[in-house]
Amino acid sequence: MSGLQIDRLSMRFDLPNGTSVQALQDVSLDLKAGELLSVLGPSGCGKTTLLNIVAGFLAPTDGQIVLNGQRVRGPGAERGMVFQQGALFEWMNVRQNVGFGPAMKGMAKAQKAEIVDHLLDVVGLQDFKDKAVYELSGGMQQRVALARCLANDPDVILMDEPLGALDALTREKMQGLVLKLWKETGKTIILITHSVEEALLLGERLLVMAPRPGRIHTEYRLPFAEMGVGRDLREVKKHPDFAARREEILSMIWDMEEEIMGRTESV
Repeated sequence: MSGLQIDRLSMRFDLPNGTSVQALQDVSLDLKAGELLSVLGPSGCGKTTLLNIVAGFLAPTDGQIVLNGQRVRGPGAERGMVFQQGALFEWMNVRQNVGFGPAMKGMAKAQKAEIVDHLLDVVGLQDFKDKAVYELSGGMQQRVALARCLANDPDVILMDEPLGALDALTREKMQGLVLKLWKETGKTIILITHSVEEALLLGERLLVMAPRPGRIHTEYRLPFAEMGVGRDLREVKKHPDFAARREEILSMIWDMEEEIMGRTESV
């Protein structure tokens, strides 16, 4: 079976003082190959925990992740991760960073060079291939991180707040690049974000998660990601349905935050 299945996933963290925290509770989701999913919710709702379980960095307390018919039991090359900070190798230049995965696979130099050159063209960094990563802006570093992820040819790309540290203009440009890469590569993408606007722009499907224990509160199927491919994203934001959904979701998350604050104050 192709695609990604999240089946009744729960995650409990046991603390040294004998108490525990239920981070996720009975989360289930079927994601078809090539779908773009954004995940949104208040702080502490388990978004990053969910992503780390899909990546294989954490083993769930209950439930399972199945990718293309195979149960996920740890990290694997079929799942690529893009972090909030690029997590690049500072001692390598841009080209070496992008080619790291193929080199570890023992790929022939000519084939590796062809893949790296192609991806640097795709992300617009061909003129910077011999630069050290510390010479690049934050946006350029995230482009390198995307290219490095794609060089491993994963089935699923996992993004944990990948654009959160960027300025507004660079962030919008990178959102456009994510949509371009999604459409051109056909990869399945799961993106975690705190930005309602970004979740709406980049989520063909959008999950709003409820606070602890983390669970799916509401799911949306949206047209804006498809509308935004190759277009000025500011024009997409002007769509009346975009504004209506934004206000609806903002109010939903605001109510959740108020509930969390109420719980905290009553303790």
